[in-house]
Amino acid sequence: MNDPTTKPAAPLCGYDDLERAVRDGSVQQIMLATPDMHGRLQGKIFNAPVFMDRHLADGAEMCGYILTADALMTPQERSELSGWSNGFGDLLFHTDRETARLLPTRPGTALLLADAFHHDGTAVQAAPRHLLAAQIHRLQALGYTVRAGIEAEFLLLQEGASKPLPAWPGNLDYSLDHLPRVAGLFRDLGTSLSEAGISYEAIKTEGAPGQAEITFAYGDVLRAADDYALFRRILRDTARRRGMAVSFMAAPQTGQGSGLHLHLSLWRDGTTPVFAAEVAHAIPPEMRHAIAGLLTALPEMAPLWAPVPNSYKRFQPHSFAPVSYNWGIDNRSCAIRVTGHGRGTHLENRLPGADANPYLALTASLAAMGHGLTDPKPLLPPCDGDAYAHRESAPVQRGLAEALGDFETSKTATDLLGPAAVRHYLLAAQAELDAHDREVTDIERSRAAA
Repeated sequence: MNDPTTKPAAPLCGYDDLERAVRDGSVQQIMLATPDMHGRLQGKIFNAPVFMDRHLADGAEMCGYILTADALMTPQERSELSGWSNGFGDLLFHTDRETARLLPTRPGTALLLADAFHHDGTAVQAAPRHLLAAQIHRLQALGYTVRAGIEAEFLLLQEGASKPLPAWPGNLDYSLDHLPRVAGLFRDLGTSLSEAGISYEAIKTEGAPGQAEITFAYGDVLRAADDYALFRRILRDTARRRGMAVSFMAAPQTGQGSGLHLHLSLWRDGTTPVFAAEVAHAIPPEMRHAIAGLLTALPEMAPLWAPVPNSYKRFQPHSFAPVSYNWGIDNRSCAIRVTGHGRGTHLENRLPGADANPYLALTASLAAMGHGLTDPKPLLPPCDGDAYAHRESAPVQRGLAEALGDFETSKTATDLLGPAAVRHYLLAAQAELDAHDREVTDIERSRAAA
């Protein structure tokens, strides 16, 4: 991960450019999108002149269930936000004009992100983008700005196969020898990301068959989440053109795991890095408080960064995914890793998997750091060596049911996120458990008595 002082590239298409592009006809459609509970961009594709005339100032209506539906778009009927109790009514989505950019994989189309509001003008508290913005503002009130960089793993699969087959066999970690279509995908992806104004640092193949990783440049935390949501859409479009599919499962195969690592730093006055270490491996007091907050509060908000049953199958010993809530200095077997040097010293949260919604995982991380800064907690010494053998740290929950119980009874989660948001994501987690409880799985068949 690069120096946290790096600034992200400006969007390719700012709002003024968008207006001109619509007038001259080079942009014919506008994709109005909002991140759903899973971090996917959902919305409508509008006729560009009509949108600019009718919806830019006043917002556009869309059914509120896009913020409550599961990954298969099954409505959550008991949701306070959108369910039978309110007739699955509409919410109003107001455009964030600063997010305007062209979509390189969809010529003639521009993207605008939108935030959800009730018709009385109040923000939808449980909306992922609002939750993250609220924690950014909370830290600003404490005198801090946040910078973030996302490091994401994903699986590339052969499209059209009868069962999921990785796009290449074996371990190609750090390899520079790639199949032609894989090299072509990486080249196309890099070009499209640059054209969309998304600053990425590097793309590499990883240890599992078909697994790749991308690291993004450090910068504004909300922009980091927005860029990652758009990256996922661009990656899927690019992979399809190369005859491949993409999986963001946390545990896509038995014994494999894909992470979504969050690199985080706090700054004062926008210029002074709070976590800067003048001496190698020295831990400033505010960093200690932030680490303690992460280790104390993240366990109580696990459904925000490990949202489905599969998420917990990634947490296996010696897998590069943590199994305990611990920390260490440049130690990839820990949940929280202190990394970087000098002004670039920062924290890496290694708990979220590839299936995590970055808005929610960042929300939990920022809330937990703020919690540690305002209510300092004791901190165990860092783990040296193999953190998987460390028995003093609390273990990561064994499954979503255990994590849901911790979330439901957590006063800390309610205080940090608000009761409406906690109820919203409790319902989502319970819906995931209910869906899995109804399904007969292959392992049940294979282990059934003859």
